[in-house]
Amino acid sequence: MPKTNTLVKICGLTSEEQALEVAKLGANAIGIISVEDSPRYISAKIKKKIFKTLKSFYPHVERVSVVQNCPIDLIIKNFLGNPSETIIQLHGDEDINYCKKIRERIPNIGLWKAFRIKTEKDLDKIKPFENFVDAILLDSWNKETYGGSGKKIKSSYLKNLQFSKPWWLAGGISIEWIDEILTDIRPDGIDISSSIEVCPGLKDLKKTENLIKLLNKN
Repeated sequence: MPKTNTLVKICGLTSEEQALEVAKLGANAIGIISVEDSPRYISAKIKKKIFKTLKSFYPHVERVSVVQNCPIDLIIKNFLGNPSETIIQLHGDEDINYCKKIRERIPNIGLWKAFRIKTEKDLDKIKPFENFVDAILLDSWNKETYGGSGKKIKSSYLKNLQFSKPWWLAGGISIEWIDEILTDIRPDGIDISSSIEVCPGLKDLKKTENLIKLLNKN
């Protein structure tokens, strides 16, 4: 995969203004956290407003709603009518049966599945999911939280990975790690959140700009 193809998702946005700024900087996807116990959580109503604005001004940017062990009926209820997201990202312990059901119930929205990687053996659990999702996201394991911890997966686990679907790398993505990611790990995309934050949900736009520029140079 050529380095220039590496996509960027900025996750955990909480305001319309920052979502528009991040899209303007060149992000390929923007994530909003729909998990109530997350410090980056925002309500379905605010999420819909942000995504509708993004759709108007930056229609080609993927709009990703991040959920965790959420009943499918509640996901549909939080569409508040018609869905404004283009992707549902499953960031919990959802099994293959759940993935099949959500594809049946919500067939017109992309489905990404996140996997928390604690040991190299955790990667073996992913293969059976590949036929039921559109992309795979690898995040670091943390006992305190399902995501946004800023912790990295061990680089040695990530080299020479091959999946039948595009895969995204998350967990502690920083400018210092970018060269190794692009040269040795080569994911299809990277998912960035806590390393570019002033505080949870508020991004440092200069850091965000620098990171996106660095990726575009490679």
